[in-house]
Amino acid sequence: MLKKNRILATILIGLTTLGWSPLMGQSIQRVEPLNWWVGMQNPELQLVVYGPQIGKSEVKVDDAAIELVRVNRTGNPNYLFLDLQVKPNAKPGWTTFTFSQGKKQWSYRYELKSRNHEVKAQGVTSKDLIYLIMPDRFANGNPANDQVKGMLDMSLNRDSMYLRHGGDLEGVIGKLDYLNDLGVTSVWLTPVLTNDMPLASYHGYANTETYHIDPRFGTNDTYVQLGQQLHKRKMKLIFDVVPNHVGSHHWTVKDKPMADWLNEWPSYTQTSYKDQTVFDPYASAEDKKKMVKGWFVPTMPDMNQQNPYVQNYLTQSHIWWIETAGIDGFRIDTYPYNDLDFMAKWTERIQQEYPSFTFFGETWVHGVANQAYFLGGKRVGQDIDSKLMGVTDFQLNYAIGDALNQKTEWTAGANKLYSTLASDYQYPHPDRNVLFLDNHDKDRFFSVIGENVQKYKSALAWLLTTRGIPQLYYGAEILMKNFSNPDGLLREDFQGGFPGDKTDKFNAAGRTAAEQDVWNYVRTLANYRKAHPVLHTGKTMQYVPEDGVYVYFRYDEQQTVMVVMNCNDQEKEIKLDRFAERNGGATAYIDIVSQAAVPTANHSLKLAAYETKVLDIKF
Repeated sequence: MLKKNRILATILIGLTTLGWSPLMGQSIQRVEPLNWWVGMQNPELQLVVYGPQIGKSEVKVDDAAIELVRVNRTGNPNYLFLDLQVKPNAKPGWTTFTFSQGKKQWSYRYELKSRNHEVKAQGVTSKDLIYLIMPDRFANGNPANDQVKGMLDMSLNRDSMYLRHGGDLEGVIGKLDYLNDLGVTSVWLTPVLTNDMPLASYHGYANTETYHIDPRFGTNDTYVQLGQQLHKRKMKLIFDVVPNHVGSHHWTVKDKPMADWLNEWPSYTQTSYKDQTVFDPYASAEDKKKMVKGWFVPTMPDMNQQNPYVQNYLTQSHIWWIETAGIDGFRIDTYPYNDLDFMAKWTERIQQEYPSFTFFGETWVHGVANQAYFLGGKRVGQDIDSKLMGVTDFQLNYAIGDALNQKTEWTAGANKLYSTLASDYQYPHPDRNVLFLDNHDKDRFFSVIGENVQKYKSALAWLLTTRGIPQLYYGAEILMKNFSNPDGLLREDFQGGFPGDKTDKFNAAGRTAAEQDVWNYVRTLANYRKAHPVLHTGKTMQYVPEDGVYVYFRYDEQQTVMVVMNCNDQEKEIKLDRFAERNGGATAYIDIVSQAAVPTANHSLKLAAYETKVLDIKF
């Protein structure tokens, strides 16, 4: 009996911590956001209250510093949306809401906290190197959470590319020293919110909860610890937000608050994936509607971002995570499929609270103008200023592949890289774009260039020295490979991150000679980049490629770095006199990787096939 009483007491304490009162009836099952804060710049707060027939209740609040502005009832009697004003004199603590239906009453204790004054919302800039991790495939720090009873997907099979493998947040925390040593400054995890979906939910892009970390990854507290551990190392945390859609088992989908909570059609309608319809001056309204309001896939219902309740629900949740976990920046999934008018309001609302916070959006499109259209600044004739700061630069991703794989012609090879960068005038801030060789959806770049290590080093050199914010996909530093057919092949486990692994590639002893060579190469360039502002904020000057050789400079008042890329399958000799505008008066060229002086007899430079040299010019 004593044991039962202790269990009951523990449950009641837990419920009270979440805001539940032991005196409360069964009518209130959820209130979101889970809590809020005093002293926010915007005093408005909209609570979602959910429970059987709760919408028929009258509501009162016992705190004079919190004004109940409006009680919103929807077509679903299981919901109430409460509009509140948290006044400037509000104090941290618990506030009691009373819900009544006739003689029946229920109470709910809601917490207002002091704001988190620890490190947070720093923004991710060109000073950073982002490391992208798919948590399920990176490292398993807590095997006890590999399977969680009651969830729809109880799979655990590392031999299957579709099922869960057991990686988690504790695993990531355990590898932060490894990443810090490598030169990484920011960690981006694919979504970590609960994805209680029946199959292949390991990727995280079909969340079923908005305020809870997936228990197979850890807890909300574990995620908070991840942010703290990153900040302790002067690193940053990037949260992958998905405002466009949720999973089909999301609690607001299973019981919708109102008829227009989602973008729904008479029969299932998938997006056309045609971003052009958003900006095409000749596009039909129906085509544009299908692109933006069609569903991404059948298991990912499309959120109606024109609905003001949806807008509040999404925006408040993202502010909640910044304040709770100390997040520094957002990567925004499937950006072109969102309502741009809403995204502009969303961005402004978040920056109202966090002026230094930054965003970059996934823009998997073709063409610089197409990509630039989704950015803020209205540089290419947009009707709406989205306020978006940066994009995942797919155009330069295509170009670096072409530079190293295609025969050098005026529109291909090295010239593709040059001409793509020359189109930067269409971006308001090209230095805020995120550069990458591969990611969780794209072919591993080592496979793209035919597993040619010299080509791969050239690509890495370019990634870590050109303008923008570089991003590495987990395992890129140890030559992980494969093509995206199917995409599970891109998401293999990092060997050494899981109990029972025979090889540990987090340590030099577990790497092959080629893997160690590339790992050292990445580490050297990444840490050099971290220490030298010329590669963060220096100006760029590029030269038209000649004979398949591409040359550019990064320079400021303190330093000049010259990058020479041979995109040919044979050795080339480059005359340095052509670049006198930037290297005139040079007394030495130091190879940044080897730290050795580079011979420049007759003022020329020799490069092996597909070799790239990164040179610190001494004057």
